[in-house]
Amino acid sequence: MAAAPRKHQKISLRGASAKEITRDALLERVSNERELRNYTRRAAAAAILIQRVWRGCHSAKKAAGQIKKEWESLVIHQNILITSRWISSNLLRPFIFFVTYSLNPHLKLRIMDVKVMLICFKILLQSINSNESNKNICSLAMGTPEEKSTWLYQARKLLSICSIILAEFDHTNPSREDTVELTALAMHLTVALTDSKGWKTFKSENFMEADTAVNNLMRFIASGKSGLYSCIRRYFLNFVAHSLSQTKGAGQTDNHFLITASAVTLALRPFHVPVFNVNDNNLLDVKDASEQYCTFLLSVPLLPQCLPVVLLRALKHKSVLLPCLKTLLISKEKILLEMSKLDQSKVTGFHPEVIPCAGWALANIINLATEYDNESGDSICFVQGLDCRLYVHVVTSMSENVLCWLENVGQIKNRESDGYMGKYDSSINPDILERESSFGSLKMSYIDLFKPVHQQWHLLRLLDAIKNERLDYSGKLELLDIAFFYSYMLQIFYSLNPLGGSLPILNMLSFTPGFLVELWGVLESSILHEKGLTADIEKSCSTHNDGILERKQGRVVKDAANKWVTVLQKITGKSSTDIDCTSSVNCSLGSGLRNEDCYDLWDIESLRRGPQGVSKEWSCLLHLFCATYAHLLLVLDDIEFYEKQVPFTLEKQRTIASVLNTLVYNGFSHSNGQQNKPLMDAAVRCLHLLYERDCRHKFCPPSLWIAPARKGRPSIAAAARAHEAVSANLRTGDSLSSLCMGSVITTTPHVYPFEERVQMFREFIKLDKVSRRMAGEVVGPGPGSIEIVVRRDHIVEDGFRQLNFLGSRLKSRINVSFVSECGLSEAGLDYGGLSKEFLTDISKAAFDPEYGLFFQTSTSERFLIPNTAARLRENGMQMIEFLGRVVGKALYEGILLDYSFSLVFVQKLLGRYSFLDELSTLDPELYRNLMYVKHYDGDVKELCLDFTVTDELLGKKVVTELKPGGENVAVTNENKLQYVYAIADYKLNRQILPLANAFYRGLIDIISPSWLSLFNAGEFNQLLSGGKHDIDVDDLRSNTRYTGGYSEGSRTIKLFWEVITGFEPKERCMLLKFVTSCSRAPLLGFKHLQPTFTIHKVACDVPLWAMIGGQDVEHLPSASTCYNTLKLPTYKRPSTLKNKLLYAINSNAGFELS
Repeated sequence: MAAAPRKHQKISLRGASAKEITRDALLERVSNERELRNYTRRAAAAAILIQRVWRGCHSAKKAAGQIKKEWESLVIHQNILITSRWISSNLLRPFIFFVTYSLNPHLKLRIMDVKVMLICFKILLQSINSNESNKNICSLAMGTPEEKSTWLYQARKLLSICSIILAEFDHTNPSREDTVELTALAMHLTVALTDSKGWKTFKSENFMEADTAVNNLMRFIASGKSGLYSCIRRYFLNFVAHSLSQTKGAGQTDNHFLITASAVTLALRPFHVPVFNVNDNNLLDVKDASEQYCTFLLSVPLLPQCLPVVLLRALKHKSVLLPCLKTLLISKEKILLEMSKLDQSKVTGFHPEVIPCAGWALANIINLATEYDNESGDSICFVQGLDCRLYVHVVTSMSENVLCWLENVGQIKNRESDGYMGKYDSSINPDILERESSFGSLKMSYIDLFKPVHQQWHLLRLLDAIKNERLDYSGKLELLDIAFFYSYMLQIFYSLNPLGGSLPILNMLSFTPGFLVELWGVLESSILHEKGLTADIEKSCSTHNDGILERKQGRVVKDAANKWVTVLQKITGKSSTDIDCTSSVNCSLGSGLRNEDCYDLWDIESLRRGPQGVSKEWSCLLHLFCATYAHLLLVLDDIEFYEKQVPFTLEKQRTIASVLNTLVYNGFSHSNGQQNKPLMDAAVRCLHLLYERDCRHKFCPPSLWIAPARKGRPSIAAAARAHEAVSANLRTGDSLSSLCMGSVITTTPHVYPFEERVQMFREFIKLDKVSRRMAGEVVGPGPGSIEIVVRRDHIVEDGFRQLNFLGSRLKSRINVSFVSECGLSEAGLDYGGLSKEFLTDISKAAFDPEYGLFFQTSTSERFLIPNTAARLRENGMQMIEFLGRVVGKALYEGILLDYSFSLVFVQKLLGRYSFLDELSTLDPELYRNLMYVKHYDGDVKELCLDFTVTDELLGKKVVTELKPGGENVAVTNENKLQYVYAIADYKLNRQILPLANAFYRGLIDIISPSWLSLFNAGEFNQLLSGGKHDIDVDDLRSNTRYTGGYSEGSRTIKLFWEVITGFEPKERCMLLKFVTSCSRAPLLGFKHLQPTFTIHKVACDVPLWAMIGGQDVEHLPSASTCYNTLKLPTYKRPSTLKNKLLYAINSNAGFELS
């Protein structure tokens, strides 16, 4: 056999026992070993450095202690002559050395150093006050170059030491007299060093040298290396905190005042540096000092409020204020960054998480720019020499930063709140509640600092500055600048106090003459004139101008009370203003806006992208205008709005409405209203107020409100689902387009025609029935439906007893059995008709004024409104709540009730506030009297009114105070507006609100509030009781069912349609009520009438001889309202049919249940 081949062995040169290693692993191991060696070397070097530094500090500290002992021995027991050179070499040099080391590393003042410092400072002050140059330490500042350098170095060190002493001063420990004395001496020394005019050795020939020395010292202070401004800030933070804790009127001691005055003097010293041969360095000093001053002192909370008046004047001087304002504009980013660092350091002592340093600086700037009356404490004017444009720009810039901070904090709090609520179900920690309460009081105190801003003189002075044609280095103030100023102020006020923080500034802006008109003029020219739309709009609706102006000129306000009481008003219950303006507006709108082109006029092209298409400048103008005008609309009565047409003509009002309507619609359709939220919130509020006024008293054409959405409206079903998603906050998984669509419908439902919104309402109910059916509820007839038995003569009581406890279950099918007045059960099966009859009959009984739950208004419409006496009735409030469910059930089932509620009452159901002019629909006489008081030219005291209102309840007069102590407050010319609106608020809101809330609780058991939000008050009544006061005969004919042998071709049927076509509208409505129990047609036509309108044949044979003699059927028509059925005999002649039908419907004869 051949031998097997030998295998080649791998031989390692490193030895047989060594394992093989790859190249990469070898390189990695070598690299790690190298890094380890480097780290070891660095660690050793660091340890040596630490040891060296520690030994150095320890040795220096030990040396400082030794030098201090020698210094004390020398100074205390010295018998030598003190000279300036001795002070510099033997006193200051060792003193600076050991004091500097004793203050390190934590810059804390030790008690043992106080005595040493007192000795040194006294010697230094004695030297500075010496008239002999060889004894005055300041003479070295004008000596040889070496002496100048030494003096500057030692002066800088002294400034730093004195600054630390100032910062450590404790206001809360007045018993430490040595500390007070030391701080006072330190401030005295610092002031003396920085004032060359106070040097006793100062001579005219040394002028340049002395000022150069001081300028160099000021440059050191301004650079921030001295830490002076930071220390002054710490002092003033403690000073303010101490001042706020002190009782009012408690004064300062002489030393305390000296310290405060010296601190102010030092802070302002760089602003008053003598100027000679002005160069860049000098200018740079002032700029650097301004930055330090703005960063550290302007951000001290409440500083102007706590400083003595004599010191505050120095801070308000133009030589200080103007450079600071300029610096704030030039170095805004740098200063705000430094302020944010101060917020993070949390050394403000005033909760920087609530108000940042930039916020306090903003408030301080406004107060420093304002002069106050010494007696009243009210702001009266700007400080002398203030540059208004510079002031406005600085405040605007700072406000923008504060707003961004507030928004960020708000978002963080919202996220934290969501997380907290998601994790915990227990009650909130009391500590958190206490903290939030203290934060709230701090915010209110902060808002109070802005009082000058909401004084009218403030705005008027700024408007005057616009008219000043003088141009200086800062340019000319413009209206846009003022708009930015007040827009940001409004947003800050609202962010800090959403409930009412912005009211003072809105009051001022609203009632400043001409301001709103000027704002709108700028907006109109920018938004509309570019496309020439203003002329087109004014031309399209100007046909009624002359008539309104003539009537306006022919009226005198003080005679309004006499002219209102006319025969026409007694009949209609409307004011003359309502009658004239309504007719004229309707005429103009009917004649000027008939073609389709009007839609393009009302759909403003430049706003079709919403806020996205609006520049920052115009967005600011729009926000300020909307917020201000919305506030003014709350107090404008109809006489001012429609007759006097102030502040805008009706043409302008239509233009404003179209602008806001287009902006809001497109804002929500494109971005869900989240872009530029302050603008959108203000625009929505203003738009709603204009729309509600138009609903009450027309001044806009219907095409204006629906113009923006005329082309892109989604289907009814899609819109309904989107609206429900937004209303239920079902945002998870919803697309942006769905949310936008739902927000449009929720915010501006009026962009959809009323008929489409009714269809949406029916779609909501359809969706609700589907969801209930899927949940297993009984929706239609069958087992599980609700069975009730009611007595016809006790229908309200029986219905309340059997149905009130059901709540939302009342949506289910109700089977009703009636018991007659004789106590017998009535025959008949309920297939839906009896439940309809039950709802109509119980409504008729319960809403009857004689029943006592509701009464009718004194206007011609005789609207229903809850009776305040119902609260005193047994189960009165529960009965009101039950009737809310009854009305909700009727709306849910599409059953029309022949009743309409007062618009004021419906406003409460829709969650809307009622205002003065709506009182005319409730109590016209009271409204006229209040208008008489409001426009009374004489002394209102002559009317002997007070702040009370008298009501009659169950025959007794009850007096209610409109405000605390109102019985003792007389109505005067100064408070008459307050009285008028207090009365209106009581009648329209406070008095009716408990009853409306009860009715609302019942209503929303059946009808979702989001469904009701689609309609205004008038539309709600139409939804409940039907459409116009006439019927469409052709529509009724197309949706009529024939039974009993009748058909569309029957002779009697043809005669019937011929007869009712010839009826008067009132007679047709009476026929409809005769058959269906409601005089109005369904809103969407008779195809939506449930049950279907039916004509049933009643055969009545007439003998042949009677027909030849001209006789016809003698039977009267009858009806079953529960089934909407007309039982019509077989009349042969139209005259007979007409007469019998009219007789039946006028006498209410023939009601029966078949």
